[in-house]
Amino acid sequence: MAHCYYHALSSVRKWGGVVDDYLPLHQWFDQSKAIFADPRHRALRHHAEGIFMLETLFGPTIVNADSRVVPVRLVGEQHVREDLGTIPSFADWGRLITPQDWMLRGHRLEEPMPLGTVETGASGAFSGGLSSASGGASVVEI
Repeated sequence: MAHCYYHALSSVRKWGGVVDDYLPLHQWFDQSKAIFADPRHRALRHHAEGIFMLETLFGPTIVNADSRVVPVRLVGEQHVREDLGTIPSFADWGRLITPQDWMLRGHRLEEPMPLGTVETGASGAFSGGLSSASGGASVVEI
């Protein structure tokens, strides 16, 4: 589905109540569109753990306008199934991420960078821990 409103309408058909009963739940799933405006945004919340996070944030149930108690987890499962046809695990999404060099580098905490320096990559932007020996990064005095 393209919009949270339509997920909420689907919830109304399934459990009664009104759109506003369900809209905040469906909007939570799709907030990640703010940082990734294509279907890849779903990797952040459209999975089994995302459904459990929804329940942690909104509680185990909601009471809709018809005074019906609706399990939040079922609403989350509805949203993910409508978008993906199934409920993947986060591992299903994670397997699709190709590790990059920058993901594998770290900086030992016991070897801190000198105060007043930042490391930059070849483009001059902060590189998040690259050393001058790796990939054209350099240390800049600030």
